[in-house]
Amino acid sequence: MSLFAVLVAPLPSSQTLPEFRNVLPKGFDYHRKLIDEGVILHSWIRVGMQGGLNIYDVESHEQLLAALYANPISQHLQFEIIPLARRDSFDPSEWGEDATHPSTNAS
Repeated sequence: MSLFAVLVAPLPSSQTLPEFRNVLPKGFDYHRKLIDEGVILHSWIRVGMQGGLNIYDVESHEQLLAALYANPISQHLQFEIIPLARRDSFDPSEWGEDATHPSTNAS
């Protein structure tokens, strides 16, 4: 599985549009569905600004984009996508002074 942090915010021009306000409840329902399905692992509201921070656990970048753009309010949102790696996926011993790196190891 792949982890992505996604910062979500409404497009400034969308906030006053009646269609944005009308479809907003459907967008929240869709968001709750992704949480219930385990696609969104964590969801936070950004204090002092509109939008949120969500952690998605998906099979691929393509699945992430499909989940984001299937949201009924996606056309009114902007996304910043940040790929993540689990802490246990990094072995710091591979980067110590005694580590052998293919790029620096002359054969």
